[in-house]
Amino acid sequence: MLGGPPVHLMWSQMYNPNRPKVTKRVDLRRILAFFRPYLPQEAQVLACILVVALLGLLPPLFTRWLIDGAIPARDMHAVSLAVGGMVASALVAGALGVYQGFLNSLIGEGIMRDIRTSLVAHLHRMPLSFFTGTKTGEIMNRVSNDVDNIDNVVTGTLVSIVTNLFTMVTTVVTIFVLDWRLALVAMAVIPLMIVPLSPVGRRMYDVRKLTREKRDEIESITQETLSISGITLIKSFVRERFERERFYQAGTELMKLEISLAMVGRWFIAAITALVVIGPAVVWLTGGWLAITSGLTIGTIVAFVAFLGRLYGPASALAGVQVQVVSALAVFERIFEYLDMAPEGAEKPDATALRDVRGEIAFEGVEFSYTPERSALRGVTFHVAPGEMAAFVGPSGAGKTTITQLVPRFYDPQAGAVRIDGHDVRDVTLASLRENIGIVTQETYLFHDTIGANLRYARPDATDAELISAARAANIHEFIATLPDGYQTVVGERGHKLSGGERQRLAIARVLLKNPRVLILDEATSALDSANEAAIQAALVPLLEGRTSLVIAHRLSTVQNADVIFVVEDGRITEQGTHAGLLARDGAYARLYWKQFRDRAVTEAVGT
Repeated sequence: MLGGPPVHLMWSQMYNPNRPKVTKRVDLRRILAFFRPYLPQEAQVLACILVVALLGLLPPLFTRWLIDGAIPARDMHAVSLAVGGMVASALVAGALGVYQGFLNSLIGEGIMRDIRTSLVAHLHRMPLSFFTGTKTGEIMNRVSNDVDNIDNVVTGTLVSIVTNLFTMVTTVVTIFVLDWRLALVAMAVIPLMIVPLSPVGRRMYDVRKLTREKRDEIESITQETLSISGITLIKSFVRERFERERFYQAGTELMKLEISLAMVGRWFIAAITALVVIGPAVVWLTGGWLAITSGLTIGTIVAFVAFLGRLYGPASALAGVQVQVVSALAVFERIFEYLDMAPEGAEKPDATALRDVRGEIAFEGVEFSYTPERSALRGVTFHVAPGEMAAFVGPSGAGKTTITQLVPRFYDPQAGAVRIDGHDVRDVTLASLRENIGIVTQETYLFHDTIGANLRYARPDATDAELISAARAANIHEFIATLPDGYQTVVGERGHKLSGGERQRLAIARVLLKNPRVLILDEATSALDSANEAAIQAALVPLLEGRTSLVIAHRLSTVQNADVIFVVEDGRITEQGTHAGLLARDGAYARLYWKQFRDRAVTEAVGT
């Protein structure tokens, strides 16, 4: 049996110029930039933290007053004031805590929204080569799970750091005021909580990166095998057991990594927990000795021990937080890897908008390759006049689709120029270029939404009358009218509730709504039966009328009426002319045509 990963996994690991590479550690200034729009709310949070930290100092001080003054003096009024002060400080601190929690959520969720939006908006600007070379599951994992994994850091951890720092600073000042000797003893424990942080953080960072990569793999497997196309393939080849074992193996590897992540620094955390108990014990010992030998009051010792909770608790929390932050930086790095990738061909600063487009298309010595090893187009030159229908025929892999993808700048040529109305497409704005181009491909994509919403994707402001007019022109209105919910019918994931012919006619109606000057048809009828092909051909008549059309055809019978036919072989245009002229030349086109004619005759004979 042959070993190795499945073909679809191997391909994703091949050449991909936009695949994120290992980069330098994240610049903290880039992360803080996401906080900048929320400075007013952050200032309010800091004010709340400071006030709550100061209020937290009052209960131990009131306790000292009770023990050393009010109770020995039998002063009930003083006792009531001290207890009242404790209660009041707790209530005010609680109210401020609620308001601070609201602000934390407002800031945190706003930042998470901004990060997701930045990431998705950047991905929308990536070239097609990125999506053809990157697993969909990996992309989804970075947009969804990676951002979710920094949620705690953004919404709570950073606030926790500031809160703990304020608490520690105010506590340190207070305990030194109370008794500098006990303060020095208490502070001696703090370095033991901080020194081991760096190696633990580095280990956490490395393991976190490995877990995120493994989650990418699991997300990709899930995306591939649970899509309609993937599950159909699995069932047709009876590969359920194989996919279960593949998923189990990836899950086992992730489980081991997550266990390692959970155990990183576990002994360190255990030591900190012990120090939180040992510290007060040493203070009790020292305080007892000072009380016996130098008259230190019991109230001071009790207050001091109470303050230790405000010292060691935040210190140990900061130790854990530091590990969380370092771990989160690994996730931030993955997000910024995507944000740092170069988007599709950037517009020139002086790019102009296409106006009054006539639809003249010209290729001038175009050279293009997807990989350095193999050229897709070699010196392609041709001209299509405004309003003409140009057909591209030839064997699979010859470069026909590549030619049409250079027109809307899905890719840019390495040499030569692609022009519309004499303008190099690299000199015009992408929006104005693509607004004037309509595309219908063999694989029609429909969103899991209503028919009306899918049609209005071309023109959100289209009226119901315009929707119906476009559907009538595409020979699909009568079918829609028979559906119980009409234009409000949900088409299902990728439109799988509809037949291939119905999806294609919806795609044609959608392009009719857009009303572009240039039309690209990429084998729009090649996967359909004769009846559906005839319906699509009828729907194409109003779509092609008055537009410059670039048509890729597998069945030569569909392009006989083209104004010009280009034969593409091995990345070159080897013939061009009309159907009759190319047949008379008896070259490559004639061979393709007569071969299809004979194949069709044989098929019909077998069918009868």
